[in-house]
Amino acid sequence: MIYKKIIKFKCKHKAMKKYYLLTLFLLTIISSFSQRRSNSNLLTFDENLYNSIEYRLVGPFRGGRAGTVAGVIDNRNLYYMGTAGGGVWKTEDAGNTWQCISDGYFGGSIGAVAVSESDPNIIYVGEGEQTLRGNVSSGMGMWKSNDAGQTWNFIGLPKSEHISRIRIHPSNPDEVYVGVIGNLWKPNKERGLYKSIDGGKSWSKILYVSDKAGVGDVILDPNNSRIIYAATWQMKRNGYRMDSGGQDSKVFRSFDGGDTWEDISSFNGLPSFPWGIVGIAISPVNSKRIWMMIEADNGGLYRSDDGGNNWKKINSNRALRQRAWYYTRVYADTQNEEKVYVLNVSYGVSTDGGNTFTLKNAPHGDHHDLWIDPNDNSRLAIADDGGAQISNDGGSNWTTYFNQPTAQFYRVSTDNSFPYRIYGAQQDNSTIRIKHRSSSSSIGERDWEPTAGGESAHLAPDPLNNDIVFGGTYKGYMMMRNHITDQNRSVNVWPDNPAGSGAEVMKYRFNWNFPILFSPHNPKKLYAGSNYLHVSYNSGQSWQTISGDLTRNIPETILSSGGPITQDNTGAEFYANIFAIAESELEEGVIWTGSDDGLIHVTKDGGKTWENVTPPINLSPKLNMINCIDPSPFKKGKAYVAATSYKFGDYTPYLYKTEDYGQSWELITNGITSNYYTRAIRSDKNREGLLYTGTEWGMFISFDDGKSWKNFQLNLPITSIRDIAIKENDLIVATHGRSFWMIDDLTPLHQLESNSKSQDFILYKPDISHRLAQSGGWRKPNTLLVGENHPNGVIINYYIKNYNEDDFVKIEIFNKDGSIIRSFTNNKSRLILDQNKPVLSNTNDIDYALSSSDIKSISPNSGGNRLIWDMRYPGFTSFDGMIFYSSPNTGPKVVPGKYDIKMTYNDNYIIQEFEIIKDPRVENTLEDYNNQLRFLLNVRDEVSRANQTIIDIRNVKEDLNYLSEKVNDKPQIMSLIKSFESDLSIIENKIHMTKNQSRQDPLNYGIRINNRIAFLLADSQRGDYPPTKQSLEFFEEIKKELNVEVSNFKKVLNTYTSEINRMIEDNNIKFISF
Repeated sequence: MIYKKIIKFKCKHKAMKKYYLLTLFLLTIISSFSQRRSNSNLLTFDENLYNSIEYRLVGPFRGGRAGTVAGVIDNRNLYYMGTAGGGVWKTEDAGNTWQCISDGYFGGSIGAVAVSESDPNIIYVGEGEQTLRGNVSSGMGMWKSNDAGQTWNFIGLPKSEHISRIRIHPSNPDEVYVGVIGNLWKPNKERGLYKSIDGGKSWSKILYVSDKAGVGDVILDPNNSRIIYAATWQMKRNGYRMDSGGQDSKVFRSFDGGDTWEDISSFNGLPSFPWGIVGIAISPVNSKRIWMMIEADNGGLYRSDDGGNNWKKINSNRALRQRAWYYTRVYADTQNEEKVYVLNVSYGVSTDGGNTFTLKNAPHGDHHDLWIDPNDNSRLAIADDGGAQISNDGGSNWTTYFNQPTAQFYRVSTDNSFPYRIYGAQQDNSTIRIKHRSSSSSIGERDWEPTAGGESAHLAPDPLNNDIVFGGTYKGYMMMRNHITDQNRSVNVWPDNPAGSGAEVMKYRFNWNFPILFSPHNPKKLYAGSNYLHVSYNSGQSWQTISGDLTRNIPETILSSGGPITQDNTGAEFYANIFAIAESELEEGVIWTGSDDGLIHVTKDGGKTWENVTPPINLSPKLNMINCIDPSPFKKGKAYVAATSYKFGDYTPYLYKTEDYGQSWELITNGITSNYYTRAIRSDKNREGLLYTGTEWGMFISFDDGKSWKNFQLNLPITSIRDIAIKENDLIVATHGRSFWMIDDLTPLHQLESNSKSQDFILYKPDISHRLAQSGGWRKPNTLLVGENHPNGVIINYYIKNYNEDDFVKIEIFNKDGSIIRSFTNNKSRLILDQNKPVLSNTNDIDYALSSSDIKSISPNSGGNRLIWDMRYPGFTSFDGMIFYSSPNTGPKVVPGKYDIKMTYNDNYIIQEFEIIKDPRVENTLEDYNNQLRFLLNVRDEVSRANQTIIDIRNVKEDLNYLSEKVNDKPQIMSLIKSFESDLSIIENKIHMTKNQSRQDPLNYGIRINNRIAFLLADSQRGDYPPTKQSLEFFEEIKKELNVEVSNFKKVLNTYTSEINRMIEDNNIKFISF
């Protein structure tokens, strides 16, 4: 009871001042103890109970920002890229496919990747991107691989946060230089240039200017690695502005490998101060020729032709200088002294030493890094806001970025279509909506499309018509997209364009990522948040303002941003805005808002009156960004809040809970890593107290309403989680660097109980499953190019506490009448001791065919296990060497309805009921489904009858072969055997084309009765339809053909068997009997 009182804080603001003055000392104690809990009150479960649950990558495969790229000399297919939020990636086929190689070790934001020229197995990686946008993520230091990225070791600089460049000595891979920008949000002494001479085992800081300026670029002279140029960059960010430039932005030169330095910033010809970011390049052809791209009032491209002693401004083209802090990279061609590249929105190419440039574009704009092969200047790799692309012809053609699942999403929402779609805005790209499952074997480009709004949008599909979508974008713009007519409409709350100005000129201030959403109670009521809350009842034709200013509105936080040199007002730094809106699902008119400058308000009357219910300062920093509010779906007045103050250098996670409309708050972060700051929190829709939260470094779960948390990463890669959605027992996460991931079935979490830990095995009740016409495809999809589809069947989760190899596990699916549909076991021999062993498809069967066996194998492990039942009966009997044309061995699907699943573990069993429901888009009746099933089972059985006849014929032939070896000296018997075999072969070839030995042989030799029936089986399963009249007619005809041959087989057997047995009776061996 004492702790319960301690962790509650009253927010009745009239009494607040006096309360704080009287209890300052007490609150200090409260703050330090607010996370303590009695272990007896905590509810948690071992992950082994539910680790059968898996995340799957939905997509899209459309690259997000990459800030660094590197190729490998003498290997034209091998490249690496570092992404802004998705780790390090590798291509071994020149950019056709990419694979993440940092998973399992690290992930998230990458600032620099460097490959040793002398030993390309050695790779250095620095975390923390150098493209310092408002959505920037920090890193945790340096990594090294000695085996081309198969394994990694952490090698230090844990407080570097943002690494701009890594340079490796050309002949000594142990000598490496690292440019550290440092903490963006506050001064820190870890900035500077670091050097290691032992491969990263130890580091020395060899250049440091101040705690305000880090190193933005560094380059070694390609012809004399003792000569080094390094540019320092004074810059800072916070929640409301970005400043690039200051007195500590300079350029230094060393002639002795960094032991000593000289400041060359005031050398002849260079611009006056202040400077901002500087990019440097040295020509490998002529080390005396050096270029610098300098952000300054008189900035531009400067060149020295005497090794950096004298300089001349040679180009001031604004297309090369715009938004300098985001670009400012310059690269010397490796074989042409006159050729130089400057990166910006486009990339500029000069062939006259930098005097003039031709602007070019890779497949995506906003370019950040370029690698040029030292031995072949036509071989390029570029990093931009769409990932990385490769060119082998000097930039005339590039590979695609639609093969990189590194999208950075801010938010996630869903619609009510079937299958439902996932909506999000991809940074540096468009908004999209993507199906959460498709009718094919994967989720590809055909399954997603752009939708309303822009790269920073919240998205709100119209609940009454999901093809009408509302989407925001920066500066308060809002669009409505009609996907039927392909038209967009501007529905801005206030259509005044503030481009180039700070937020102070705006009538209404809108965050870069301002919220919009429909009311859960009124599908025509659309909310939008500026610094006020607005509502429209007519799809944006008009707007009402239903609040006052719900922000702190501190004047200094709404001024123009950019610094002393270049203003940058894209809207990313617009501040003092509503950042989160939520209306209670339980109470209409109870609306919560949270601002990016730290305030929480609630109204209980639809906006007529508002109350400031912000947690006290000792719980929530003053400018804590309220990122997510989630009203409880179980209890009125209860809500959860996720907030972060990382943009002020505070990486503490902040999660809150209130049960009294914000009158008191509880900090609920026990168990979350201390620097894993939080952006999202969601309540489960079915189990009260089950919560999910997304942090900068992954997912966490709580089973006790936030009293304790534990890691919920499972198979999810390390990446920033920006938002979470719960839909139909599914969990969808918007990652900021790895696209959309989701869990298809949360129900095992709903079924955990206090005694689950002590149970030897658990069979979880499967979630409701939809019967869909989902194709398996001709081959397995390439998961390097497409998203993973929803499992094609019923997801069965089960748990075994301690599995041993001699344990017996059996899972059976039953109709409600008790008849068995399918069996799965780890021990077939035990299960079929009293049965005839089924004939299995052999390895020559087509790769997408299913085994015809009634019994399929499973391989359980200790902990959680997952089995996907495809909702099908067994296929037909098959035989060795069976080649069918366009007729996969796929049994028919069960009809919608209720079924039982039974799990046997040694001598005990559990039975659970589950339900399969029809595709809601299909108009079938249950009778239609039953008619299809009856027909398909009958057809399947005829295929089995035909194939069993082939098996029987071949068994007889095998006996005859054996007999021939015994009686080869008896001509009369041998003659009879040959006649017997000949007659059997005639029947065999009428039932089955024996010449077919490969998949397309039937196009040459044709097909026979069994394949024709099997094709009818496959063809009649193309959808959820009863058989056509002509299908029924053909089936009757083909059965007659089969009956003739089966009858002929029996006649032949009767004719020959008795005669052969009679003729060999003298030997007392009876070879054939039927």
